[in-house]
Amino acid sequence: MAKLGAWGAGAHHDEQLVKSRQRVADHGEVFTPRWLVDDMLDLVKSETERIDSRFLEPACGSGNFLVPVLERKLAAVQARHGRSDFEKRHYALFALMCVYGIELLDDNAAECRANLAATFARYISPSEGIWLRAAEAVLAVNIVQGDAIAMTDATDGHIVFAEWGYLGRGKYQRRDFRFDDLTQRASASVGLFEAFEEHEIFSPIRTYPPMTVQELAA
Repeated sequence: MAKLGAWGAGAHHDEQLVKSRQRVADHGEVFTPRWLVDDMLDLVKSETERIDSRFLEPACGSGNFLVPVLERKLAAVQARHGRSDFEKRHYALFALMCVYGIELLDDNAAECRANLAATFARYISPSEGIWLRAAEAVLAVNIVQGDAIAMTDATDGHIVFAEWGYLGRGKYQRRDFRFDDLTQRASASVGLFEAFEEHEIFSPIRTYPPMTVQELAA
């Protein structure tokens, strides 16, 4: 695993793997320990160290998988773009844009967003409000409270995910897709968000004009 530096998470000797017995009984909620997460991520090590690889955790809890994925991506950002503050920050936000989660329980979803935002903030340090607001805007879209099996959000509507792209020179592209369409695409071919131009049926439900960090933060 790449070294994470001061902004990375340390060892978790006193991890809380169960919040309550009632939640285990009601929802089967048990969190994965960090050592096991790291071992599993090492099985796809090259993907975890790609800034633009996209990870979806369909039962993301408070971010036990997604935070280590983001840490590894940020280590890759530091290695490749650390000498330029402009590139480092823009690619760090893009790394965050490539992390997705679905969580049934609203408190876990909020905690997951907070944990990912804190990981991003530690890397950006000294943190600037505009970057943190942009990160929160991304996480509001990327971490969805809903049912991954039913593919519905907390209002029983379709789960929608944003495909983010970094265009360079401080500009990002966003296109929204329905999760049920993405899963059909993934089962038929190479993965989420891949080569949509070849399959017009998997067209975005909305495409946004290129936007800057300032526009995202607003």
